[in-house]
Amino acid sequence: MKDNYIGYYFKVSQIYPAVEILIAELSERGFETFLENENGFDAFIQKKDWHKSILDDIYILNSKEFEISYSQKEIPSVNWNKEWEEHFKPIIVDNKVAIRAPFHKPFSLKYELIIQPKMSFGTGHHETTHMMIQHLLNFDLKNKKVLDMGCGTGILAIFAEKKGAQAIDAIDIDEWSFQNTQENIEANNCNYINVYKGGRELLDGKMYDVIIANINRNVLLDQLNSYAACLSKGGVLFLSGFYKEDVPVLKNCANQFNLEVVEKLERNQWTSLKLMFR
Repeated sequence: MKDNYIGYYFKVSQIYPAVEILIAELSERGFETFLENENGFDAFIQKKDWHKSILDDIYILNSKEFEISYSQKEIPSVNWNKEWEEHFKPIIVDNKVAIRAPFHKPFSLKYELIIQPKMSFGTGHHETTHMMIQHLLNFDLKNKKVLDMGCGTGILAIFAEKKGAQAIDAIDIDEWSFQNTQENIEANNCNYINVYKGGRELLDGKMYDVIIANINRNVLLDQLNSYAACLSKGGVLFLSGFYKEDVPVLKNCANQFNLEVVEKLERNQWTSLKLMFR
């Protein structure tokens, strides 16, 4: 029998950077699932991994710098799907792309992505994924060879196929993401996506026309050289997962590898970049 879950519902007065810090701290304590919203986010942990004092030493909750409140409740395993249905709402990007779970009704838009998020990042609700969808929506991917690095749910790889890419590698180091991407590929009837579990070591000897990397600033800075090494001349790199103030350091690092910023999108405090390999 599956274990019950404990759900925490956080309201955060200063979204940036409090949400990112708090999610990082909760992840270290066994929380598996996070659903962000305009007021903060919800976090879930299996009851077997939970204890009453689990939040006692969370630094940010004891900081006077941020105003954070929360409530909690136990969720019986039999109600877990219902919990997802209540908290995972479908979204629309630029009136052209619908992102929904399998239990939502279909939309009559040009593109429809079916995503069962489970424990993986990338539902389209977060600003970074939303902007990456916008980038790809306005880019010709027909017959392109594409890499989705840190694929999460596989949402960007799936959208790349729907936009015409016919050779796509989706890579993530996380087992949940690896499994979830495979499930979402099947749900979307995709035929051109190969999923791999691992990191940058899987890029050796590979070449791509387009690379998508929605991760975080530090990982991107560390891996930019690897992306440049397997990007064809004139190829395009889409980056997201960082804040406005991170752009200068990312831009300077990218320039060292002949990657030039050609477009920038912003959504709240988050930024996404389109770069071209010269």
